[in-house]
Amino acid sequence: MSKLHSDKFCPASLGTHLKWILGDLARGEIYGIPENLFFKPQKNDPFRLTRYGKVLETPIGVAAGPQTQLAQNIVAAWLTGSRYLELKTIQALDELEVTKPCIDMADEGYNCEWSQELKLAQSFDEYLNAFVLIHILKDRLKYGEPGEPGFIFNMSAGYNLEGIKSPAVQRFFDRMGSCEAELAAKIEEAAKIHPRARELKIPAKLSDNITVSTMHGCPPEEIEKIGAYFIGERKFHAAIKLNPTLLGPETLRGILNDRLGYQTWVPDEAFGHDLKYPDGVKLIRNLSELAKKTKVGFALKLTNTLETLNQRQNLPKSEAMVYMSGRSLHAVSVNLAARLQKEFDGGLDISFSGGADHQNLPSLIASGLRPVTVSSDALRPGGYGRMSQYLETLGEAMKAAGAADLESFIEARAGRKGPAAALANLTAYAAETLNDPRYMKASYVYKNGVKTKRPLPRFNCAAAPCMETCPASQDIPRYLAYAAAGEFEKAHQVILATNPFPNVQGAVCDHQCQFKCARLNYDAPLKIREIKRFIAESRKGATGLKAGLDNGLSAAIVGAGPSGLAAAHYLALLGFKTEIFEAKPLAGGMAADAIPLFRLSDSSLKTDIDNILALGVKLHLNRKIDAKELENLRRNHDYVYLAIGAQASARLGLEGEDAAGVMDQLTFLS
Repeated sequence: MSKLHSDKFCPASLGTHLKWILGDLARGEIYGIPENLFFKPQKNDPFRLTRYGKVLETPIGVAAGPQTQLAQNIVAAWLTGSRYLELKTIQALDELEVTKPCIDMADEGYNCEWSQELKLAQSFDEYLNAFVLIHILKDRLKYGEPGEPGFIFNMSAGYNLEGIKSPAVQRFFDRMGSCEAELAAKIEEAAKIHPRARELKIPAKLSDNITVSTMHGCPPEEIEKIGAYFIGERKFHAAIKLNPTLLGPETLRGILNDRLGYQTWVPDEAFGHDLKYPDGVKLIRNLSELAKKTKVGFALKLTNTLETLNQRQNLPKSEAMVYMSGRSLHAVSVNLAARLQKEFDGGLDISFSGGADHQNLPSLIASGLRPVTVSSDALRPGGYGRMSQYLETLGEAMKAAGAADLESFIEARAGRKGPAAALANLTAYAAETLNDPRYMKASYVYKNGVKTKRPLPRFNCAAAPCMETCPASQDIPRYLAYAAAGEFEKAHQVILATNPFPNVQGAVCDHQCQFKCARLNYDAPLKIREIKRFIAESRKGATGLKAGLDNGLSAAIVGAGPSGLAAAHYLALLGFKTEIFEAKPLAGGMAADAIPLFRLSDSSLKTDIDNILALGVKLHLNRKIDAKELENLRRNHDYVYLAIGAQASARLGLEGEDAAGVMDQLTFLS
């Protein structure tokens, strides 16, 4: 790999980011995210809540992961509505060789990475850059209330107490808590580009709260000591991230493998070295009591990734174990939350991440799980731009429930008032996830995901997988974009550029493009074939195409099937005098003679054929071309194209298939 295309991060300066952002804003975007996807907080927003004594403008955010490591990642997440920003986990060991590739996000997600790919000092600098940029943008865009950040930077650290107490990590915490000198230098850097930066009241405290992320297999006493250190000594608001294995092997495997049908195997050792449920309950009680005495917040984060064997994943086999995330963990995580809340009479503060998406967000919020943070879903096509859809979906659900705020939404969903409402919703939702097809492996019918075999070049690497999969290489994104804008004539012309049979293909194409539609990572693939059919039918038959100027050449085509008719279409557009000779009494080939009427109507086929003939193409039916006739065609035309198709049926090789009354498949269909 060249130096210009390294897999190592090269952080940009605050000044570079600010120039980039201000330049983008002039075009109505930032980091390629269009302004219509920005979340614009309003005074009467129903989404607001309080967390660790601070206002959050929304109950959603991004979980600690690769998408919260660099300044631009954090700013992009904030722009699209994330207000609880879990920063990438840091640790004492900050010079790691991360296995590449380290993430597989085809269906359920897997990763084999550790923590930050930056050194601790670089991580702090990225977080400070993002913090300053967000405050500048809040002022520039006039977002939110003056003097109220509306967002929280949540630190994440691991993986043992010795590393946490190391001088380098301690310095990181100190600067996250107070960084007057560093902040002053950043403001001066920003002011050279944006002078108003000097007038902004940007706090020197980036964070006073943390999520404890421990390694799989960390002993209970070690986890409790880490939690007690942050709560008792650092006086941080603290959340402990728990592993799904807390459910125990029988329950977890019963959900993951038996109920949901995932073939991923969680080995016995994962349950053996992880926290056990009784130990977890004891740990939660002890840290809750300590937090009350210290007067700081204490919460749980559900869930950590799930340790599994590296079997079928597209990850280096040098890694024996990998870590599952995404929709496969949703039912597991929700049921763990329900069990813990029942244990503590609904009194736990739980933030949630496992398999969250825009469709299940209302149910999670109604279950009292908040804030809801996203990792796997943000790594799919659309990235941070998907976050705006989360708030749209939640807003619609709250409006339908007649709820003016999150608390009334919880009560409306439960049909009761008071603290028990959230627990009632969570209990019901936990049971629902066990039978919901959305979380079952079998419901993911797109076995190979949206990836294609196309090599990834250094430049111009973006190509739609639907278009790559289409045998005709139809410009699907373009005609879908025109259709979405209501410009059906333009959409029709895009289709005709590579497909003279829009009516036929709109009815009988096997639409492999839909199996590669990137939209399947959001909710469901677009109905590409049906959209094509609608566009074709909206034109009421006419194409608006005209034959090209006469080029003085002629072409004879033998066979009026799809291949011969398509050749005639394009030759006529190029100015050829074109004739088609068909042995049968009707044109259309297999489309006319083999596809049943309940799949393809005669009118659809006739419309496409008539449009081809309207270009001046001459069609001769009942004209079987033998060797003598073929020689005549060669003498009388500049070009001859043989489009005779597959006329013989495949033989089964069974005794009696030549007997009277036995038809081959083509004869039967005809």
